[in-house]
Amino acid sequence: MPPLRAANLLATLEGSRLHSADCAHWQRWGPYLSERQWGTVREDYSPDGTAWDSFPHDHARSRAYRWGEDGIAGFGDDKLSWCVSLALWNRKDPILKERLFGLTNAQGNHGEDVKELYFYVDGTPTHSYMRMLYKYPIAAFPYDDLVQENGRRGADMPEYEILDTGVFDDCCYFDVQVEYAKHAPDDILMRVTINNRADQAASLDVLPQIWARNSWSWKENKDKPSLTAGTDHNGNAQLVGHQHGHDPIVVTAWSKDAPQVDWLFCENDTNVKRLFNMDTPGPFKDGFNDYLVHGDEHAVRRDKGTKAGAHASIELGPHGRAVVYMRWRPQSSPDDVLLDADAVFAHRIAEADEFYGALQHEIADPDARLVQRQALAGMLWSKQYYQYDVQRWLDGDPLQPAPPASRKKGRNTDWRHLCNADIVSMPDKWEYPWYASWDLAFHAAAFALIDPAFAKRQLLLLVKDRYQHPNGQIPAYEWALGDANPPVHAWAAWRVYEIDRALTGKADRDFLELVFHKLLLNFSWWVNRKDADGHNIFQGGFLGLDNVGIFDRSSPLPTGGHIDQADGTAWMAAYALDLMRIALELAYANHVFVDIGVKFFEHFLYIAEAVSCDDGCDTGLWDSEDEFFYDKLRLPDGSNVPLRLRSIVGLIPLFAVHVLEQRLHGGLPGLRERLTWFLEHRPDLARLVSRWNEPGKSNALLLSLLRGHRMKALLRRALDESEFLSDHGVRALSRVHRDQPFVFNHNGDSFTVKYLPAESDSRVFGGNSNWRGPVWMPMNYLLIESLYEFHRYYGDDFRVEYPTGSGQKFSLSEIADELARRCTTLFLKNKDGERPVMGAYPLLQADPHSRDLVLFHEYFHGDNGRGVGASHQTGWSGLVALLLQPRAMGASGNVPLTGEGDQAPIPTAPNAQVATPACPTEAAPAATPEPAPALVTAVSK
Repeated sequence: MPPLRAANLLATLEGSRLHSADCAHWQRWGPYLSERQWGTVREDYSPDGTAWDSFPHDHARSRAYRWGEDGIAGFGDDKLSWCVSLALWNRKDPILKERLFGLTNAQGNHGEDVKELYFYVDGTPTHSYMRMLYKYPIAAFPYDDLVQENGRRGADMPEYEILDTGVFDDCCYFDVQVEYAKHAPDDILMRVTINNRADQAASLDVLPQIWARNSWSWKENKDKPSLTAGTDHNGNAQLVGHQHGHDPIVVTAWSKDAPQVDWLFCENDTNVKRLFNMDTPGPFKDGFNDYLVHGDEHAVRRDKGTKAGAHASIELGPHGRAVVYMRWRPQSSPDDVLLDADAVFAHRIAEADEFYGALQHEIADPDARLVQRQALAGMLWSKQYYQYDVQRWLDGDPLQPAPPASRKKGRNTDWRHLCNADIVSMPDKWEYPWYASWDLAFHAAAFALIDPAFAKRQLLLLVKDRYQHPNGQIPAYEWALGDANPPVHAWAAWRVYEIDRALTGKADRDFLELVFHKLLLNFSWWVNRKDADGHNIFQGGFLGLDNVGIFDRSSPLPTGGHIDQADGTAWMAAYALDLMRIALELAYANHVFVDIGVKFFEHFLYIAEAVSCDDGCDTGLWDSEDEFFYDKLRLPDGSNVPLRLRSIVGLIPLFAVHVLEQRLHGGLPGLRERLTWFLEHRPDLARLVSRWNEPGKSNALLLSLLRGHRMKALLRRALDESEFLSDHGVRALSRVHRDQPFVFNHNGDSFTVKYLPAESDSRVFGGNSNWRGPVWMPMNYLLIESLYEFHRYYGDDFRVEYPTGSGQKFSLSEIADELARRCTTLFLKNKDGERPVMGAYPLLQADPHSRDLVLFHEYFHGDNGRGVGASHQTGWSGLVALLLQPRAMGASGNVPLTGEGDQAPIPTAPNAQVATPACPTEAAPAATPEPAPALVTAVSK
């Protein structure tokens, strides 16, 4: 089968648009609103930092946001100067449905949780076409029932979901499909299609909305935007929007299925009368709500405001259908009154089909194509304008009350330099509407499959001066910018570089070098801050694994002392290898990088020596009796205790692996001599390099924390169905702890960890965090990659039993293939026509209108694959898009993607200059060297 080449995608209309000089113009408008701005740290100005309580859902409809906006199916420009979303009212709800509802961290029996049904169905990277679906009950939305019943349930009980309330029984709901299509980059159509799925007639008020983000309430002398009612030269109703520094826009709305479409206006200002009992005249932000729900004529205006809604009153018969349109465009553009909106949508849909047809031309299974396309749609919909100026947030705004004094010593006070105002990929725009650095790394890898330029911009963002701390730390997430996420940025940069090269045929070494220089600072931060004893054994703390251990690793331990972490140390070993790999790639164009590449080669060996030494040494984390890596608790009296809990922590050392091939790197001046000298003078470290003086397959050196025996020992656990291996991937905790919980006793206190396949039964770590059993896509993806990399060295003759105890042996590449298959079965229909991930949605799986809708959860039930946690964490679960791609362009496997792979030597210097793909970042280079033949190899199916 031929490798996937750039021409497949770039020859499409969307692909050529994406790589044109006009790409940035096309991407200026997109789905950039949050789905939850309330309850975020940015909007929290309370004295005690209680974000959920200081700005609750009940305030959201009435209170102007400082740092962003939210809405259903939100769309906006890349600074949210103008925002668009949808509001609905079924004439039974106590409030207008303007935003998605969910429970706060304290209300949910497993933490915060959105309680709505909505799906990202389609989208293109330039956002020329986008589609999502929202399911709205015909009966009153069960707000109180959801809060009260979840509040009654304990952490040991299942969550009470909206399907459990009965409001969707007998298909008594509206399917509300929201689509956007760009007639031109800034001439945009919104189409709202409502289908009544019930056997009864139903009424619905539909309000496409457009408004200006409130920027005038915070700064002095800030011009206030306006939306003003008027008519065009043919007498048709339209709005004209004015905003300082922007071209005026014209907005129209219409529907053949409503008697008329009326424009309502209010101001995007806080209702200080409702919230603070201040006698100030309106109308306010909640004007549409008060007008429709409470009949208050004074809550709206008919002529102007900063927020406008096109009100269509729809009456639908049984299984009836209605469509409402809205369009906005620059006032300076031609007034094409004869524009056929449906023809524009049909044209953009055809382009989207062409684009994904080119991407998926080797995927034979139509269900796999559907899943991959929805996974990528979810990632595209999860872009968000994210603004957070920590200094302004700490000090307050001139026109607002000063923040409490406690803020000066509270959250994020040592991150005053951080000033974010960018389009960023979110983990989940409702549950996690803020970036997380290691989430973003996985997002970028998957984004690179369809938009490598955006993926590169994302990775460059986090190392910009206004993001990265002056000390080199990369921000974690807004709740605690100073927390440590696993250092996977270098891995992501390399992966995106490879995918970009495979798609475009161009090696963007300038991007790689930009990231590399900033990651040198970050690596130094880790070495200086997270190696408590200076022994190349790392701590790291939280590292994203909330409940995988017995202690909260980001807090002082109840025992005192600290934990030497197997995962923290393994991440750093992998980090060193990734930086070495990047340095050697850069050395093809500039031989100076050979020196720094050797430095990271040596640093890796120092870490490998420390972590892998046998029992009895002071630093080692390998347990020769259990043949597993364990964290080690170092107590204040100098003693240490291995924490023999079998979790994903002990498998992460598999991720630190790289094959250094003489065939590829032998031409780099001085490299072989430097490596040989070091290994000859440090025989104690040389023994860690597999047969370094007896090169193996392809004349290669294997750099790994594990020699063959230990690697097999870890795989014996990982591939054991009674321990880590489930039908749908590798679990985060060994299932052996279901019947044999791990118990640690100290000074009369007992700490216990038990295997739990899904939701946590403990609130010790807060929120819905729980890694005590579920399958987690990023960990599986990295494990699959690692097996392919090991296979590059060992080849087909090195075989491992799979599953453990089966008596069947396979090559590491074959096992990686099989693990990838298991992970994809989470989303694909099984023999009964059901998708394991949708196990909590039986009504949807039985509904012909819903059975092809897929959610991409945060993690998955360790025994049956049911989706658990955040329901739209498409970013890292979107890695399934790479696993579904034949010759998937994200994993270092065994099939070259471009060029002739093994047949072509890498030159020692570039021989040409080529143009960089368009749609550059502000820091993107103008040109890049001609690439060496790619080594990207794939998750092969």
